[in-house]
Amino acid sequence: MAMIRLAVVGHTNVGKTSLLRTLTRDIGFGEVSHRPSTTRHVEGARLQVDGQALLELYDTPGLEDASALLDHLDQLQRAAERLDGPARIERFLDGSEARQRFDQEAKVLRQLLASDAGLYIIDAREPVLGKYRDELEALAMCGRPLLPVLNFVANPATRETDWREALARIGLHALVRFDSVAPPQDGERRLYESLALLLERSRGDLERLIADHEAQASARHEAGARLIAELLVDVAACRRSVATAQPLEQGAVNELHETVRQREQACVEALLRLFVFRPEDAAATDLPLLDGRWGDDLFNGETLRQLGVRVGGGMAAGAAAGAGVDLMVGGITLGAAALLGALAGGGAQTARHYGNRLLGKLKGQRELSVDDAVLRLLALRQRQLLAALAIRGHAAQQAIRLKTPQDDTWRKGKLPEPLNRARAHPEWSSLNPGARLEQTERREQVTMLARQLARTDES
Repeated sequence: MAMIRLAVVGHTNVGKTSLLRTLTRDIGFGEVSHRPSTTRHVEGARLQVDGQALLELYDTPGLEDASALLDHLDQLQRAAERLDGPARIERFLDGSEARQRFDQEAKVLRQLLASDAGLYIIDAREPVLGKYRDELEALAMCGRPLLPVLNFVANPATRETDWREALARIGLHALVRFDSVAPPQDGERRLYESLALLLERSRGDLERLIADHEAQASARHEAGARLIAELLVDVAACRRSVATAQPLEQGAVNELHETVRQREQACVEALLRLFVFRPEDAAATDLPLLDGRWGDDLFNGETLRQLGVRVGGGMAAGAAAGAGVDLMVGGITLGAAALLGALAGGGAQTARHYGNRLLGKLKGQRELSVDDAVLRLLALRQRQLLAALAIRGHAAQQAIRLKTPQDDTWRKGKLPEPLNRARAHPEWSSLNPGARLEQTERREQVTMLARQLARTDES
């Protein structure tokens, strides 16, 4: 079966290139700008499944003067025998006006004639004007199926109802809502299903595209959850030993903080690459990512408070009481002075997991690790980013907007068992010397944690 060819058409600056960036997941396709007539030539992109090209999309210049074009086409009709729409367009394309005054419009019509169908992109924030009706009339003369696509429908200023009524009056009852900046999760499915109604012979290929798109989205979500699981295991198992001298302790605390910050940053960058975004695409509001880096300090008590993270519990609270270390600043400090407090707070399980290792460090050494509250915050922040990337269009020009997760699982619930196990296995952390990341048990625990993260995000 021949590859499906679609012409993406419409007025200038309505988001044609933006739509193509989102459909192709290519932030570098074409040029997106608020300036009119940014696209001056026809550009194409192919969508493949299992190495087979199924769909070819053509980005076309914006229609600028459809009213004058219609007048010219009417003159051609009066000057010749009665022609049907495609024949009239062909005659226009053979004339000199198609190379001069209507050069841009001719590129659009020529591509639509060479395509199986057209996607007519509408900026749903715009009022329904006569020029848009003229565009649709001229495009209809090509004799190709047209599917209107309402873009920017997520904007509060949308005039979706007006557009639906206007399109129905000219017989275009099938349309698709698809916001290229914040596409709905089922947006591509609805787009291809609507196309299948217009191109029945291509239904099989369009269904393959739908299945492939959803499989890729699921794979990205699972891969993102695993990246977060690797981060959390790395940080939970991270350890720093330091002599019991105040300057040395503070230096070790600062070094641990920076190590964890850099590890979180590496996860941010990996998630951006996974979803094919650039580092500069990740800047946010409530938890700002400045130049791709979180602006709010991971170890700042106010950051924890804003996300409602419960501080201290079990071993963490006991260690803090015994050593007098501020969990918001330094993580946990464990050593001779902290042992009784840690055991009192954590009980038998704490003693089993940590006792032998702590007892070996009583002579002049302290051991630093990261508090549970920081692990919770890491999980919340990265899950926020993963969710935001999953619904972000590749045409988005503004900073990523992060919303605080509504569930309390990671704020106050019991931490997953893989993280409790990681506490007793410093060799599981890439942040520690002598890390052994290929251990079977570590891989199993990372997989288990990733599955829990993925289920939490889907619920």
